[in-house]
Amino acid sequence: MVSEFRVHGLDCAEEISLIRGRLDGEPGICELSFDVVRGKMLVDYDPDRLDPARIARAVSETGLKCELWTERSERGSGRERRLRTWLAAVSGASLAAAMAAQALTSGDLVSAMLAHEHAGHDMAASVVALCVAAILAGAVFILPKAWHSIRRLQPDMNALVVISLCGAAYLGEWIEGATLAFLFALAALLETFSLARARNAVTRLLEVAPTEAAVIHNDHEHRVAVDKLGVGSLVRVRPGERIPCDGEVASGSSDVNQALITGESLPVPKAPGDSVFAGTINGDGVLEVRASRAASDTTIARIVRMVEGVQRHRAPSEQFVERFARIYTPVMMLLAMLVALVPPLLLGGDWGSWFYQGMVILLISCPCALVISTPVSIVAALASAARHGILVKGGAFLEETARLQAVAFDKTGVLTQGTPEVRELIPLNGYTAAEVLGRLAALEFHSGHPLARAVLRHAASHGVKPMEVANFVSLKGRGAEADIDGEHFWAGSLRMMAEKGLDTRGLAERLPRDAGSVMACGTDREAWALVALADPVRKEAASAVRGLREAGIERVVMLTGDNEATARAVAGQVGVTEIRANLLPEDKSRVVAELRQAGARIAMVGDGVNDAQAMATANVGIALATSGMDVVMETADIVLMSGHLDKLPVLLRLARRTVSVIQQNVVIALALKAVFLILAFFGVATLWMAVAADMGATLLVTFNGLRLLRARA
Repeated sequence: MVSEFRVHGLDCAEEISLIRGRLDGEPGICELSFDVVRGKMLVDYDPDRLDPARIARAVSETGLKCELWTERSERGSGRERRLRTWLAAVSGASLAAAMAAQALTSGDLVSAMLAHEHAGHDMAASVVALCVAAILAGAVFILPKAWHSIRRLQPDMNALVVISLCGAAYLGEWIEGATLAFLFALAALLETFSLARARNAVTRLLEVAPTEAAVIHNDHEHRVAVDKLGVGSLVRVRPGERIPCDGEVASGSSDVNQALITGESLPVPKAPGDSVFAGTINGDGVLEVRASRAASDTTIARIVRMVEGVQRHRAPSEQFVERFARIYTPVMMLLAMLVALVPPLLLGGDWGSWFYQGMVILLISCPCALVISTPVSIVAALASAARHGILVKGGAFLEETARLQAVAFDKTGVLTQGTPEVRELIPLNGYTAAEVLGRLAALEFHSGHPLARAVLRHAASHGVKPMEVANFVSLKGRGAEADIDGEHFWAGSLRMMAEKGLDTRGLAERLPRDAGSVMACGTDREAWALVALADPVRKEAASAVRGLREAGIERVVMLTGDNEATARAVAGQVGVTEIRANLLPEDKSRVVAELRQAGARIAMVGDGVNDAQAMATANVGIALATSGMDVVMETADIVLMSGHLDKLPVLLRLARRTVSVIQQNVVIALALKAVFLILAFFGVATLWMAVAADMGATLLVTFNGLRLLRARA
């Protein structure tokens, strides 16, 4: 069972480490995952051994308030931000008053701030009182966490700040201690606001859905809350209104703006039988929609849940940064102790000065900027992708996409429209088209393959009804056979015809040039007919392939079960030079595996149904949302919600930009640490400078990551 918890103050790897240390040994815990951006913890546990209340109590023992996640959790975080704002203002006002009082009473403000001698400064009691007020207001949120981390012998950033504040007080550096507390509170507040911006970019997707719906019951219309809307309810949507539920158009026609879901800029015509999504905007017609999902299970709600669940598929860079931080922090703390103790003990240095430099290094050792650098960038990138109609299930897949070297496409329904048409039926051996079509339609009536549907449409257009069949057998990847009118009849590829021992020579010359796929049918004695079918190429396929090549993708491969001639005809139209034809579904998976073994990082682009195995074999499985939203959202790593291939270059650019921003953030975080570490060794850096460097780095990487929210197509 999985439960979600709101953890107040969860904003850094230190808190995650603290919680893991408490829960990892708890009987019944299966898996923990964290969303730092939202302050959320997901716990997979055995309900027979644990319950949510016990989990919340265990987390609370670390000094972090924990409760089950509810709709009020978001509002609770708003109250916390307001309290942080008020306390930071009090801390800043007290510090400003203390500085003014010190300047007026002794004129010693500059030396007090720079703390050159660390010998203490003569300060009036009023100045000290104002500094204490600034320290308490600025540190009120970190004191409980610091106490619990020290008590558990797992010192974190909160403990480091409290130790530094105590050290500043011990040395008489009251103004510097107050400055440290204020800067820490201010930076934490700014970080909270910036992370809220990344979070809101996702949650705003849900907010566009209406809260009420006009339900029609017994020819009367009444307003009902959307969360009370039942599956099967009939809803009326007027021009300009947002559709309140996922469903199917029961009556009426209109153009619907689906940009929220698919990223398409142009409205899509809707008529009875067509699917519509909650949150999309109705055009100039009145629609009556039959609800197919509850409000909590709409497509937009599921998209938001998947984006919020990014931490379940953490990016390799994020995992590396967290591993690095676990080593970096204790090493830096040991270094700080050595700086504080070795020079006074062995070199006769001044205890006060070296103790002060040790505290500076302690503050520099905080890895917050480093740890936050990756998740904030990934959340911003996923929100940006969702706005472009691209659903990415986690940072791991985004990072993998950035490193792609090859892309494999399924042909039918991906590079082509997936709606083949019968171009020509060619009877053989004296049989008539009517004789052939009745039997062929009888076989294909039991198949869901796109070619089968094309044959059935062709038969219906000629007024031919399927005949009765017995002993029907579907031959996966080959065709089908059954007993019809007392004879064993089959339909399938030319390969199947050859397997029957029938002569296929000279048949290619009888087919039209634009034939994409070829089907044969007959009995075990002779062939009855050839059927030439063509599946029109998607209009955006060629530009998508060209865009991938321009982006540096080295290999573009087309995989198909069709014959090589058909494959080459389609490949020539879309610009693909490498093809693999005559493949069964398991063969496609094998080809993808071979490409991976050859060293290529490969994405498989398919419909998420017939090629699900190949998509699972690839580094990244990308599906077009054309074969049913339920299926592709489960089988694919990335879903192109519009079903259009032109989103592929957009995805690739966004993924590469995300990785670039993450790399920039890591460099920023480490470079600032290195600079101030050097300054600390030379005795130039002060406590407030160390805090400014640490929190400045945190804010820089946060705002740099948030730039991805503005990523353009």
